Amino acid sequence: MTRIKRGVTASKRRKKVLKSAKGFKWRRKSHFRAAKEALIKAGKYAYRDRRAKKRTMRRLWIIRLNNALRILGFKYSDFIKLQKDKKNELDRKVLSQMAMEDPKVFEKFLEEMRK
Repeated sequence: MTRIKRGVTASKRRKKVLKSAKGFKWRRKSHFRAAKEALIKAGKYAYRDRRAKKRTMRRLWIIRLNNALRILGFKYSDFIKLQKDKKNELDRKVLSQMAMEDPKVFEKFLEEMRK
């Protein structure tokens, strides 16, 4: 029976991990064990922050919308209630973009909502 050398798979795996850890600082970019731990942690942070990004963007849209509404003499909470009562389906992202890019269109939209 011939001998099977197992170095190829292991070295491929290590190369893959070290290639993924490229750009890390100090020992984490060149030592397999440290690189592996760093990649696991980086993956956890990336997973967590993809969800946190959605929260921060929503907060930004609300702040922008509130600022645009205050200029026009309206409160954010009153506007949201009015929107729910009128069964308007526009989300905060679209509304904040409208308020930022086309204030005149947003003002007309607000006038239509008030009626």
